[in-house]
Amino acid sequence: MKKIVTIAAAAAALSSAFAAPAFAQEAQSPWLVRVRAVNISPENKSDPVGGTGASDRLSVSSKTIPEIDISYFFTPHIAAELILTYPQKHDVRLDGQKIGTFKHLPPTLLLQYHFTPDARFSPYVGAGINYTRISDVHVLNDGASLDSNSVGGALQAGLDIKIDKHWLVNFDIKKVQISSDVKVGGAKISSVKIDPWLFGVGVGYRF
Repeated sequence: MKKIVTIAAAAAALSSAFAAPAFAQEAQSPWLVRVRAVNISPENKSDPVGGTGASDRLSVSSKTIPEIDISYFFTPHIAAELILTYPQKHDVRLDGQKIGTFKHLPPTLLLQYHFTPDARFSPYVGAGINYTRISDVHVLNDGASLDSNSVGGALQAGLDIKIDKHWLVNFDIKKVQISSDVKVGGAKISSVKIDPWLFGVGVGYRF
């Protein structure tokens, strides 16, 4: 009888040892916030500017911006991420010469799959949609205009490296579709496809 009690007690202790991490995982908040520094590197595939020669093309400057990302985990593997920043100012160049500036606000919503959510190294991929609001356009001495908004797809790949239960380091790459027609006097003179790569590094906190 004493042996049976001892075995039962050992089994219960072993069961508790394995159940504790599972319970901790279930109790973990579904909310994760990341703060990243992101370098925007436009691909700059523009049409030639009408009437100025086939070699004259528009380009948009690259820059590094702050970004905050809010994720919600529906399951340990599936999450949605909303990417936010404030309006960013870019230079516009024609064959390398600055001809103006504009601002854009590019919130992006992504659905992610996390391959190994319980591991220290947790890679993920994502896909979603980007909406870019373009404002404060000052191009060619205010003689040119850009579309006020752009809607396009977004792809993502990244890696979370956990420091402890709450904190992590994050590396992230995104490809976003952003484009706009360029008009002078209401007539289209070019179409610029910014389509930037976004390279990010930052920290995250799981509540």
